[in-house]
Amino acid sequence: MTIKIEAAMTISIKLTKFGHACVRLEKNGRRIVIDPGEYSDPAPALEGAEHILITHQHPDHLEEGAVLRHLASHPDATVRAPEVPAARLLAQAAEAGVSADQIIATGAGEKFDSAGFSVRTVGGQHAVIHAFIPVVANTGYIVDGLVYHPGDSFIVPAGPAPDTLLVPLSAPWNKMAEMVDFITAVRPRQAVPVHDALLNETVGRPLYIKRARMFADRHGVEFADLAVGESILIEGPEPSDTDAAAESVFADTLDLRHFNG
Repeated sequence: MTIKIEAAMTISIKLTKFGHACVRLEKNGRRIVIDPGEYSDPAPALEGAEHILITHQHPDHLEEGAVLRHLASHPDATVRAPEVPAARLLAQAAEAGVSADQIIATGAGEKFDSAGFSVRTVGGQHAVIHAFIPVVANTGYIVDGLVYHPGDSFIVPAGPAPDTLLVPLSAPWNKMAEMVDFITAVRPRQAVPVHDALLNETVGRPLYIKRARMFADRHGVEFADLAVGESILIEGPEPSDTDAAAESVFADTLDLRHFNG
């Protein structure tokens, strides 16, 4: 008897950084964009985007005007965001010339396909900034099982480790120890620093990059520090039904801060 073993199909994703937390992913000529916010450059990032993913409502992750203008000029394009930012976009949709069908509310524990990409959502809430500052919803996105954008959180997702982790470098809710612990807890093949607009280029950013790279190297994680506009290629197996089943236990996501006590 001959047993035929099917070779796994491989995919290639081009990831381009557009400043702060904004990245664009391209595959087979199709594009999605994550977190085009005020500290990035939304217009070039959104060029050709069929789908936009928003992690949460803060303006450094969502520049509402830019997103609405893109949706108005691309009626087949869509955006997904947690309930509050989705509602804000919907409230402006008619005046902006955007169809309500283009704006979709999302949250943790979902799986969907869009623009040729397979996406699952994790997390649920933004990291705590201060006890007196309300915690908002935050949805992390794992794209094709390969690229993980956590937004403003340290959620370690259930299932196989993603190939590439977009690691928040610095923020009001983030200290260096938590940032390096996040890299080592997720244990991706490579880490790409994002969320870095608050660091100056001469002192702050080099210091954070040095520490992140040191801990990444120590744990066998490649570190890819991208300049604005710079791209890398990410290759891996095409998502399968087996992978989806293995990743379906969304409740097993872990907030690293709780893990550290």
